[in-house]
Amino acid sequence: MKKFWLLGSALALAIGLTACSGKSEEKASEKKTEEASTEKVDVSGTLLDFYLGLKAKVNAKDSDLNAYEGAEETPAADVRQKASESAAAVAAELKNIKAPAELKDQKADLEGALKDFTASYEAKAEELKKDAPSLDAANETFTQGEEKLKKAFESAKLVAPTFSAELQ
Repeated sequence: MKKFWLLGSALALAIGLTACSGKSEEKASEKKTEEASTEKVDVSGTLLDFYLGLKAKVNAKDSDLNAYEGAEETPAADVRQKASESAAAVAAELKNIKAPAELKDQKADLEGALKDFTASYEAKAEELKKDAPSLDAANETFTQGEEKLKKAFESAKLVAPTFSAELQ
């Protein structure tokens, strides 16, 4: 009888331990699934919204600058002055744009791009105050900003837009 009692107790203990360990494994599995789902946040929509907003804000202020840069002949002084004011307005607008908090992995690249774009437009504004302006250095800074923007899109596994081609 003692043998059956001992065997029954051992069996009950084994079943109890198995049941408890199964519950902790399920909880651990659920916890890992929750962590994985929070880590894989899709930022593509937020990044595209940020980009479209950026493009719209620049396009709203740079029409005189685009007219100057697109002119086939050397524009008159008043056109150059309007272009300078347009570039300064874009630079001021860019200073107010911040990368969304959801884009934490792309934040450094986006902030770097905004900084380069701002510096480019500020340089254009200053250069256009001269009688014979050269926008080469400003355009190079703009290109550096485009490269940083491209990195942000690539890190989100998106095709990078060509920002300069989308500015009207």
